[in-house]
Amino acid sequence: MGKLIPILLALVGLGLGVGGGLMLRPAPEAAELGPCGEDPNAPQHSDDAAPETPEEAVVFDYVKLNNQFVIPDMEEGQVSAMIVLSISLETLPNAREKIYAQEPKLRDAFLQVLFDHANIGGFKGSFTESTKMQSLRASLLEVASAILGDDIESVLVTDIVRQDVG
Repeated sequence: MGKLIPILLALVGLGLGVGGGLMLRPAPEAAELGPCGEDPNAPQHSDDAAPETPEEAVVFDYVKLNNQFVIPDMEEGQVSAMIVLSISLETLPNAREKIYAQEPKLRDAFLQVLFDHANIGGFKGSFTESTKMQSLRASLLEVASAILGDDIESVLVTDIVRQDVG
């Protein structure tokens, strides 16, 4: 029971931190409109010409997976640390419903990648080192693309915490 207290404290602290961040987040600024309800900074178009949009300007959507991932880090057959991760996906617009429909399969695949990463020592030492994190993101993107196809652009690790046990 004594070994669970640090883990519970870490999870409670993480939850309180996220809740506090959400509560203290600044309100979105309202767009200033002109006297006719139009945006004065918007480009002017003639009625018969379609607005031009550059083909490179692809807008992505960000989908946060509902629950965090909790990964045990093992050492000599014993849990030496717990890693808690939050993951978001950078996707093409309108892929949110497809992602949530596939979330159980996606979480299973992500957990397998995270367990493999832990088993090769990816969460030991300076686990937030750039090369280790790039390797982890690339592996997560590979399995996400296998499940979601071309809708996925990248995998973002938005939070990561390591709590040593014992």
